[in-house]
Amino acid sequence: MRIDIITLLPQLLESPFADSILQRAITKGLVEVHLHDLREYGQGKHRKLDDYQFGGGAGLVMMAEPIFQCIEKLKEERTYDEIIYMTPDGDLFNQKTANQLSLKDNLLILCGHYKGIDQRVRDELITKEISIGDYVLSGGELGAAVVSDAVIRLLPGVLNDESSALTDSFQDDLLAPPVYTRPADFRGLKVPEVLTSGNFPAIEKWRQEQAYLRTAERRPDLLEDK
Repeated sequence: MRIDIITLLPQLLESPFADSILQRAITKGLVEVHLHDLREYGQGKHRKLDDYQFGGGAGLVMMAEPIFQCIEKLKEERTYDEIIYMTPDGDLFNQKTANQLSLKDNLLILCGHYKGIDQRVRDELITKEISIGDYVLSGGELGAAVVSDAVIRLLPGVLNDESSALTDSFQDDLLAPPVYTRPADFRGLKVPEVLTSGNFPAIEKWRQEQAYLRTAERRPDLLEDK
């Protein structure tokens, strides 16, 4: 898989890909992540990227031309399965979307800033709009890192135990059940006996029950269609 990210602040995105699971995935050649500085396409001596919005109003808008030039150049080099715009009014990102994106070969992510981007970019170039929550950040970089992390960890070979991702919260529209590790008795707080019984069918049944109970308590909305 290859992920290209267009950003005004490439340095902000260097750290998330420099450590831990994402860094190992890149080192192993399981994914390529390329950052593109949109300022290289800015207009004039000052590399202008934003302007006042037509009709007045507070806040600047990212101009269409630099974004068009950047995306068109990248599209000359490869075909993208999705061109994603990170925006608060996009579709709410979830595990289902992460699963779908993990099956793609080439993703392009555009990080917005200011009051957003010229609508003509959204109309003509963007194929998918994603929000990571009902709040506004200073830019789309953190959202792009969240989406990339959620997608990359699903790629075969990224996690040491590939079955781990399949038992994460939301994979089956349920939250994950409680988990425990050694010691079995910590300050009088004991691990449920079923988990130390060696009875794996009973353990699986317990986990399914606990996942359902936890979901009903914390995210009942996930059970509405069940």
